[in-house]
Amino acid sequence: MINEDLNDSQQDYIIQLRHVKTFLGEKWVHRDVNLDIIRGETMLVIGGSGCGKSVLFKNIVGLLTPTSGEIIIDGVDITRTSSKEMNEVRKKFGVLFQGAALFDSLTVGENVAFPLKRNTKLSEKEIHKKVIEKLSQVGLHDIEDYMPSELSGGMQKRVGLARAIIMEPEIILYDEPTTGLDPITADVINDLILQLQKELKVTSLVVTHDMTSAFKVGDRMALLNDGVILAVGSPKEMENSEDPYIKQFVTGTSEGPMYFE
Repeated sequence: MINEDLNDSQQDYIIQLRHVKTFLGEKWVHRDVNLDIIRGETMLVIGGSGCGKSVLFKNIVGLLTPTSGEIIIDGVDITRTSSKEMNEVRKKFGVLFQGAALFDSLTVGENVAFPLKRNTKLSEKEIHKKVIEKLSQVGLHDIEDYMPSELSGGMQKRVGLARAIIMEPEIILYDEPTTGLDPITADVINDLILQLQKELKVTSLVVTHDMTSAFKVGDRMALLNDGVILAVGSPKEMENSEDPYIKQFVTGTSEGPMYFE
């Protein structure tokens, strides 16, 4: 097993999970999750369906509160903050939800502008300029008057990504960014994750079970299973692991101990 040194004081950690336990639906989704994410890296949280990846995602962004443990975002333990303090922490995040989560009744431009209108006092002209800029950054042009229903799934994801970066976040969270997309469109999203990481100098956390995506965009991977982080390592370390459980998930084979259920 590849383990992360939780006591490494030399690293600049922007997200730290300490003994996180989450009880939902009459079961323990997380039994003892420990993970450190380094500022500026792309961390992948991988694992099988139903292993608790999306719940962990919601814990980190403050949509769910764990039963116990600490979630420290840039020095602030969000499990012990007030609503006002949590709102300040959330400004550090840009979030791309699994289904893009666009507002059906708003145009593309209005969707992307939504965080600015809610959190800033910018003029309509300034907001429009930033909307066009961010849409262009994700490869979309002249679509601000379209409705989400008029777009393909891949374009909706890119609109969601433009909205995620409109507030110039320090951290971008991606929840299953390639789910439901064909391989070519999924690779476009992977390229965008890499591009934004380079251009914006952000920390990225990607929750996925898509190993093709994971190997392309990840600096490190954390394998979540049975409520704990089994291993943390670079894509190459994970790929070369002799641990049968890690090997089974990474290679996608049904041969072996059938640990992932």
